[in-house]
Amino acid sequence: MGSEQFHIGDLGHIFVILSFVSALFGGVAYFISTFNKDLEEISWKTYARALFVIHGLSILGVVVVLFSIIHSHDYRYHYAWSHSSNDLPVHYMISCFWEGQEGSFLLWIFWHVILGLFLVFRKSSWEGPVMSIFMLVQVFLTSMILGVVLGDLKIGSSPFIMLREVFYDAPIFLDNPNHMPLDGNGLNPLLQNYWMVIHPPTLFLGFALTMIPFAFCMAGLWKRRFDEWVRPALSWSLVSAGILGTGIIMGGFWAYETLNFGGYWNWDPVENAVYIPWMIQIAAIHTMVLYQRTKGSLMFSVVMVCLTFILILYSTFLTRSGILGESSVHAFTDLGLMGQLLMYLLGFVLLTVVMIIARHKTFPYSKKEITVYTKDFWVLAGMIVLILGAFQVFMGTSIPVFNSLFGLKLAPPTDAPVYYSKIQIWFGLFTAVCAGMGQYIWWAKSDKGQLKSIFKWFWMVLGLTFVIGMATILFMEFGDEQQTKTLLFELRSADGDRSWLGFIGQLISYILLLAFALFSVVSSAFILKKLWTTKSLSGGALSHIGFALMLIGILFSSGYSRVISKNLSGRIYSKEFSTEMNTENVLLWSYQDQKMAEYDVSYNGKRLESPDYPGFLNLQQVFPSFEENTVIATDTIKWKGEVYFNPGDSIRVSGENMYYEVAYAEDGEHQFTLFPRAQNNPNMGFIASPDISRQLTRDLYTHVASVPDPDGLKWSEEKEQRIQKDQPLIVNDYVGKIDSIKQIKFIPGVTLPKGSLAIKTYLSFELKNGKRIRLEPALIISSSGKSFSTIEISHDLGIKIRFAGLNPDNGVFSFFASETQKDYIILKVVEKPLINILWIGTIITVLGFGIAARRRFIENKSQAKD
Repeated sequence: MGSEQFHIGDLGHIFVILSFVSALFGGVAYFISTFNKDLEEISWKTYARALFVIHGLSILGVVVVLFSIIHSHDYRYHYAWSHSSNDLPVHYMISCFWEGQEGSFLLWIFWHVILGLFLVFRKSSWEGPVMSIFMLVQVFLTSMILGVVLGDLKIGSSPFIMLREVFYDAPIFLDNPNHMPLDGNGLNPLLQNYWMVIHPPTLFLGFALTMIPFAFCMAGLWKRRFDEWVRPALSWSLVSAGILGTGIIMGGFWAYETLNFGGYWNWDPVENAVYIPWMIQIAAIHTMVLYQRTKGSLMFSVVMVCLTFILILYSTFLTRSGILGESSVHAFTDLGLMGQLLMYLLGFVLLTVVMIIARHKTFPYSKKEITVYTKDFWVLAGMIVLILGAFQVFMGTSIPVFNSLFGLKLAPPTDAPVYYSKIQIWFGLFTAVCAGMGQYIWWAKSDKGQLKSIFKWFWMVLGLTFVIGMATILFMEFGDEQQTKTLLFELRSADGDRSWLGFIGQLISYILLLAFALFSVVSSAFILKKLWTTKSLSGGALSHIGFALMLIGILFSSGYSRVISKNLSGRIYSKEFSTEMNTENVLLWSYQDQKMAEYDVSYNGKRLESPDYPGFLNLQQVFPSFEENTVIATDTIKWKGEVYFNPGDSIRVSGENMYYEVAYAEDGEHQFTLFPRAQNNPNMGFIASPDISRQLTRDLYTHVASVPDPDGLKWSEEKEQRIQKDQPLIVNDYVGKIDSIKQIKFIPGVTLPKGSLAIKTYLSFELKNGKRIRLEPALIISSSGKSFSTIEISHDLGIKIRFAGLNPDNGVFSFFASETQKDYIILKVVEKPLINILWIGTIITVLGFGIAARRRFIENKSQAKD
């Protein structure tokens, strides 16, 4: 079996080499085919297509081999050992596939192959030049997983390298070269989320799609087909922008549900590296649309399309070269490929610059005058705003690159969200007004008198939305009495982070952003109504409405998020906590209500997750088994009246994760229960993921900031207590009582000696909120008269207790109990108002891109044979 697995990995490496060679020679064949106009062209193009098919089948072979190694848990391969483990479900094994650099490159290459099928089998006149560029890109990408070493030169990193080749000097491999670990390192716990199954392939499909407009642009410059390339490039750009935007939003969903910084966007360098080309791509779409309508801005279109693709390559360099170091939680580790990635990036920059310089003198230029009353002005103004916004993010994100390449010592932003948001909010509001005005003027007649009347309408609507925006923002700031007091305290406090000047500046920016966003919604909605009978033309209006709604959702969910877990005790929970963490986190003792804003919040203990149970398992109903990731039921476990487990049943659990039940009540009535997750990961330390109560007008975002260290708990010495049945048993300040005593014949997880007698006492401890926790210590008396006790532990209460005996003469029970610190969590709860407007806006935006792309593809099909 071991030999077979080795050959599978060896076969995978052969497929990688074959894919590289076929891409190289296929690109050459396509290149030659573009210079032959006789019958010879057919043979070269046929040869190139055959090589493309070989390339595609080779890549498919690599994918199948790598996934089979991961799925079969063959940990002799470094990739499988690094990213997977025995207990991962199949859908997370898919995430393992692209967690590493090699797998994500392979995913990118695979999407290129799928897209290449559309380009090849359309049999277009563009096939030769476009596929020449396409195959050139594939040569560089496949070289990244080649894993060939020539002397001191390393070309790519193979996903099929053996573990013994990486740890060649480890004693275990010196003694046994065929050693295979019993388990792998496992998938990063932060990636164990359903969004990580669908977010990366969506994002990389967006990456792959940016190559097609670039290839058409390069082919158009190469063949001097300046007018023709824009039409197919625009169609593919719309698809790319829609899918890339969807991938970015999916990443935001993942961050919102998984990371504990309390939001969907943290201006992390890797997030920025994808955001920048998407902004440029949107600018490119608008310039191409403008070119088709007015025959102006061709140079802008060329530059924007090329820059989009180059920035995708730049983002790859940022995330995979190791140049970001520890400045990003998303960046890959350095595999020694910085030089290769830099050469890849600079190669395409050089190709683009040379082509533009060589052809710019022959570009057709429009001599039409651009004034504020023309369509061109508003489209170009919006494009410039997008470019400047992207440039600001680019400069801040690229500081590690500047430092590394030029020996500088620039400091990256210390507070990235504040650094970027304060500037981006202004770009957002100017983009909104350009979108609203540009959309309206675009569909108006070109008559100057009518356009002047539009400006009157513009000022009227803008004034109305400004009044609405100002009233809304002032209400958000001062509408709640307690919030107003808090705000005024912050502004007057010498230690406050805000000043009156800063507050007024922020207030003005919020009012303007809301006003311009509302204006954009109204303006685009008006156009949407006008175009409703021709729904194929509604894509642009829908996208602009969605974008404006996104701005509104971002404004309220981020600008007016409210921390309701205020620490009013003045207690410092940990010296390692920042001042902000100590003031914005609340300590919750188990089963003890805590007031937070309008809620009474209670921590009701730890829970486990099982793939065989729809809810969460209460630790009081199970105890650990000797088998890994398995517990034994100590009680009948039900879900909605249906019995799932009986006492003694083995239950599979997700052993890494621990969930914490947090119940919310208002006015004495239970509202909802959340289960934030945390784990102490041996490689990454304490990792917490939130749980969210999703409501119509707001989300309540809850995450655990800290829990007791289980290894740091110290139990007191056992103390005996003798009580009668109706007397209280006091342990760790909790009052317990004996409910009943029974002779039993079965104890889950315990083998009773033959002829023994087992007696169980049923104890219940009353909590401050009126609830009770039951413990069931048992006493086992063998046939020889020897006795031993089972130990019952409640970590929630910090109680360990055993039943030592019962004196039948006087009815006195004997218990031995020890105590430790009661269980607790430190919790942060944030209210995010109107965040659903953001999510609705993203859906509408993507829908608009889809409608616009469909329209363009239909037009292309009807207007040209190719």
